[in-house]
Amino acid sequence: MALKMSKILIDTDILIDIARNIDKAIARLKKESKSNQLCISIITQMELIIGCRNKQELFALEKFLQGFDILNIDDSISQQAIQLRKTYNLSHSLLMADCFIAATAIDRAIPLLSKNQKDYLFIKDLQLSTY
Repeated sequence: MALKMSKILIDTDILIDIARNIDKAIARLKKESKSNQLCISIITQMELIIGCRNKQELFALEKFLQGFDILNIDDSISQQAIQLRKTYNLSHSLLMADCFIAATAIDRAIPLLSKNQKDYLFIKDLQLSTY
C-alpha cells in the first residue's frame, strides 16, 4: 500500500529563483519533492507565462510545469480570496494574485512555501512554510 504524499503549494517567487539558477531555491524544491507533491496555483502559472519573452521560453516553462500539480480556482477559492482581500487590502495592501495563492493554500489545507514571507505572514489560517 503506497503512502499518500502530502502537498505543498509553491509560490511564484521560488520558481522565478529556480529559473535564475539560484541554488537555495533549487535545493529547497528538491528537498520538498521528496516528501510532498509539489503544487502551484493557476495564478502562479499565469504569472510565469507573463515572464516568457518568446515561444522557446514558453515551451521550456510548459515542460517545467509538468512536474507540478496545477490547482485551479473554484468557487470556494474565489470566495476565500474575496474574504482575504476585504480583510487585508487596507491594512496590508494584499495584492490580488497573492489573495488567490493564499486562498488556494487555505482552501486546500496545504502549506505555502514562499520566499516573500512578509507578503503572507499576517494571514490568519495560512500555513506558511519558512524559506
